Amino acid sequence: MQNSESIKKLSQPDMPRKLLFIVNPNAGKKVSSLLIETIRKEFPQNIYYQIVIWKDKNHFNEILDILYTQNYTDAVAVGGDGTVNEVAKSLIGTNITLGIVPSGSGNGLARSLGISMKIDEAIKQIIKGEKTKIDIGKVNGTPFFCTSGVGFDAHIGKLFATSEKRGLKTYAKIVLSQLFNYKPEEYVLSFGRQIIELKAFLITVANAGQYGNDFYIAPEAKLNDGLFHVVILKPFKLFQLPGLIYKLISKKSHLSSRIETYTCNQLRIYRNKKNAIHFDGEPKFENEDLLFELIDEKLNVIIGTKYKRNG
Repeated sequence: MQNSESIKKLSQPDMPRKLLFIVNPNAGKKVSSLLIETIRKEFPQNIYYQIVIWKDKNHFNEILDILYTQNYTDAVAVGGDGTVNEVAKSLIGTNITLGIVPSGSGNGLARSLGISMKIDEAIKQIIKGEKTKIDIGKVNGTPFFCTSGVGFDAHIGKLFATSEKRGLKTYAKIVLSQLFNYKPEEYVLSFGRQIIELKAFLITVANAGQYGNDFYIAPEAKLNDGLFHVVILKPFKLFQLPGLIYKLISKKSHLSSRIETYTCNQLRIYRNKKNAIHFDGEPKFENEDLLFELIDEKLNVIIGTKYKRNG
């Protein structure tokens, strides 16, 4: 594996495009075969590409060696949010551009970038190669690109990760099973000159506006504005839940009386015990003290046609 300094020199902007598709086999044989068929049909002959199947965690290091040493300009993640997150993390500090062919349950970053949920359309957007740079967040040193947070959504992320079945239906079942039993927790937030003590159902630190599936927890957040939108969902009554869900899907969650939003580029959250957090939906156990920070480096990403309309 090359060191970070040599990696940063790879894939200079004036190089001809060379794409490496990194396919998560959990996306399914149908997705993989359709991807290959669509690439062969759509890709012009002057764009070089290679497809690799990501077999396991150890194999990913071999894939990165290929990516870094063979002058690829684009790394295209084919899979869900976990696949996208792992590939994106590996591109921090390089000039290699992230592309996404979404095939997961949430597809938060792909949706935030205006990437089509249809494989053939996503491939066409990758061929077009329209790019932008987006902000990168970290929580206790772990990168994230859309959202990270504590509370109910982190709890659900932990349960969903251990579920044998995936997909939106499974996620919804887990949410419904836990909704009536979950107890809001005490937190202390510190950012700028403010210190806030509160009880919250969840706290989301948003770099992008949505979790995934077009559920907008922070509809005013932008991927390139240099700010986190810190969303606090206060404890609520059961009869208020339909209104909250409606506001999430209609991009009006910031108007809810049960939600408070703050902006900053660095935030500390203190809690009473070590517990789950999530970063882009992936769960992790962390200590009581959490540091969220936007880092100086940007990530090059391919965007879709809807990105500009979404801000």
